[in-house]
Amino acid sequence: MTKIYTLFLIFLPLLAFSQTFKGDPERFPRFSECENVEFEQEESCFRKILKQKISREFQLPQIISEDDYRGEVIVLFEVTRDGDFEIIFIDAAYSELKEEINRIFKTLPKISPATYNSRPINMQFRMPVKIPFEQEEAVSPTYNEELEVVKAEVAAPVVRKEVTEEYDEIKSLDIGNPRFESEINIPLSHELYSRFEDEVNRVGTNFHTSSKPFLYSEVQPYYNFEAKLAALQKPVDSWVGRKIWNEHLFRFQGEDYWFTVDFALDLQVGKDFDSELDVTYNNTRAAIFQGGLGKNFSFYSVVYENQGRFADYFNHYAESIRPGSEGAAIIPGRGIAKPFMGQAYDYPVAEGYLSYSPGKFFNLQFGHGKNFIGDGYRSLLLSDNASPYPFFKLNTTFWKIKYTNTWMSLRDVRPEVTGEDSYRTKFMANHYLSYNVTKRLNIGFFESVMWENDNNRGFDLNYLNPVIFYRAIEFSTGGQAGNAIIGLTGKYKWNNSFLTYGQWLIDEFSSSDVFGGEGSWKNKHGFQLGTKYFNAFNVENLHLQLEYNQVRPYTYSHNTITLNYGHTNQSMAHLWGANFRELVAIARYKSGRYYGHVKAIYGERGFDFSENGDYYGGNIYRSEEERPLETGVRIGQGNNTDSFFAQTEIGYIINPATNLKFFGSFIYRNFDPEINTVEHSDNTTYWVNIGLRTDIFNWYFDM
Repeated sequence: MTKIYTLFLIFLPLLAFSQTFKGDPERFPRFSECENVEFEQEESCFRKILKQKISREFQLPQIISEDDYRGEVIVLFEVTRDGDFEIIFIDAAYSELKEEINRIFKTLPKISPATYNSRPINMQFRMPVKIPFEQEEAVSPTYNEELEVVKAEVAAPVVRKEVTEEYDEIKSLDIGNPRFESEINIPLSHELYSRFEDEVNRVGTNFHTSSKPFLYSEVQPYYNFEAKLAALQKPVDSWVGRKIWNEHLFRFQGEDYWFTVDFALDLQVGKDFDSELDVTYNNTRAAIFQGGLGKNFSFYSVVYENQGRFADYFNHYAESIRPGSEGAAIIPGRGIAKPFMGQAYDYPVAEGYLSYSPGKFFNLQFGHGKNFIGDGYRSLLLSDNASPYPFFKLNTTFWKIKYTNTWMSLRDVRPEVTGEDSYRTKFMANHYLSYNVTKRLNIGFFESVMWENDNNRGFDLNYLNPVIFYRAIEFSTGGQAGNAIIGLTGKYKWNNSFLTYGQWLIDEFSSSDVFGGEGSWKNKHGFQLGTKYFNAFNVENLHLQLEYNQVRPYTYSHNTITLNYGHTNQSMAHLWGANFRELVAIARYKSGRYYGHVKAIYGERGFDFSENGDYYGGNIYRSEEERPLETGVRIGQGNNTDSFFAQTEIGYIINPATNLKFFGSFIYRNFDPEINTVEHSDNTTYWVNIGLRTDIFNWYFDM
């Protein structure tokens, strides 16, 4: 039975290569058989001899014959300045094909390297191999496939110029992909992170996977972004074709600086079949500007202009968290919206940051965006489901440790706490210590504190200390001066395909109430337990995930109404706030430019019967003083609600450089409260969408 696999990338006997370096023939590597040919024939001789040697050695694995497999293997290889052949990347549907290609390349002899100005250089090649391998065709003199150079390292001699020639000497270099080795963040996209998650989680790696977003420079040693991008290149020559399918819209690269400019889109049109509205839609246009100055300083900025109208349940939730009467809604994860054309919303968003690594061990970032702590789909500590916020972050990485300190400025936008026509400011500081105990086991310690600007306190300098125990500061500045929580994380890698992860959150430090067994309201904690299965059932790029989350009532809330664990009427941790249990199952698959995922979420939740009645612990923005119970508190108390959410999405990556995708999705949602209220009522949704999207942030429709 034929196995259909993923990723048509780069390499072998069909020898076709995307050329960013155009050179003189004498720069090509030379087999001994080609030493005496004329310069103009060196390229064709190199191609011919390489194909002959591969043809003589190639042995079709038995399983390929049995499955009658027909497809393509793509190989990215390099001829080093020493004349050695080195495999960089192989993409194949069968591991046996990868092993055979590796074996063949080990038999290739040392040759004369490529040269520039008579000096040896490294040169990379891209080569596809068709399976079944037709050996006679491979050496046929009529077979005319052009060799493609992916990259050649050229170092021009230093020539001293007159200072009056400086302006004319500023020229663009051959364009590479410096972003992949820069201090730029990898955008928080679940689909994007799933591409390299198995690589950074291999047994024996010293990578820290819980503190997100990752830097490109952190992941590059484990996952060859450039090779993966080269493997997905389409053979187009026109400027328009390259910009649509392969490249950034505009890019410039100098000797020690670079930047790119892109036009991003999030255009969606759909139908909520239970809505009176004809269509749902989202119309986002964005400009992305990113770059680097020197090796250690990078910058990123994106400005969005958005209008949208969504499924009824999503619109209802967005309006329920609006900032009083000043806005029409808050679009979850995005920002405050004003009315647009009567039944839609207009919501501008801006994000950006400066990233600087002063040395090997440190990275500093100052910006406006989001952060995430954890290995799961959800986080009970710090998530990316709230709107963007200003932050300063310090990452320290050394030995087996990564230490993340983040300071944030947040907003409470409710009318009862705003004053002088401005939203209420509050601050959050947290630190997270990740320690790789062994090559399989990671543990982490998290601590966070929220405080407000009472008594003109402003940003409390006590919390700038990156190693202090925040609970001690909370006591020293007053019992109600701050709201501190702590958490533990863990991950165990059973093998390269299977791992288990978890979180434990504690929001109350009274051991007698936590362990008393009476169900005290002060027993405020939550935990997460999950597992991931990479390349499941030996199907490459099939990733499975199962995750359980639960948070007890009143967690994240506080007697001081502004000291809840929230920002712009959204939770900074789990999307649902508190008083819930949840089971999440996700399957993801990718093949070349095609991708797909299926997600199912079942949950039990407890809501208030009305906003003005008793507080049962789900809405973190209500005061704990409104609780009806001291003991006997349990998950799901109040207006008990069962919810089920399922989503499937399939798509095609139009431009891998910008992550522009064409996709179609279907969402089914069933929401069944015990008692219908104005805030929460029985609802079933069938929502279909198609769209064109630059995937650089996560949409969460599973509230």
